[in-house]
Amino acid sequence: MKIYISLLTLLMVFSAMGINQTSMSTENSLSATKIDQDSVLRHVVLFKFKEGTSSEQMAEIETAFVALKNKIPEIESIEWGINNSPEGLNKGFTHCFFLTFASKAAREVYLPHPDHKAFGDLSGPVLEDVLVVDYWTP
Repeated sequence: MKIYISLLTLLMVFSAMGINQTSMSTENSLSATKIDQDSVLRHVVLFKFKEGTSSEQMAEIETAFVALKNKIPEIESIEWGINNSPEGLNKGFTHCFFLTFASKAAREVYLPHPDHKAFGDLSGPVLEDVLVVDYWTP
């Protein structure tokens, strides 16, 4: 039996336990220095393609994104895939790219890197939306 818990339910449980966003944020910021030193930085990128984007265009974007690993040495690894969740909660985002950086400094090299910018120029015309989430591993 699968159990699905909504965000609202989790917030109500946390509230009942005396945990709120402010206390969680404070706790996270207090441990941020330790996490920076003892963890790796994950950079998650989700793509929603414009309607009418061909499979060939999508393949070109997939190949170009993965090629960044060989162009930007600060990228420790890239993993990617196409959504296959049966839940139907992807909101049109189909492609997930999962990058690992050894440090904040490595990510700071990656973000303005000319090859990353060139990828943005290549992918921009076919992407409807992009979602990025970064986090430190615990």
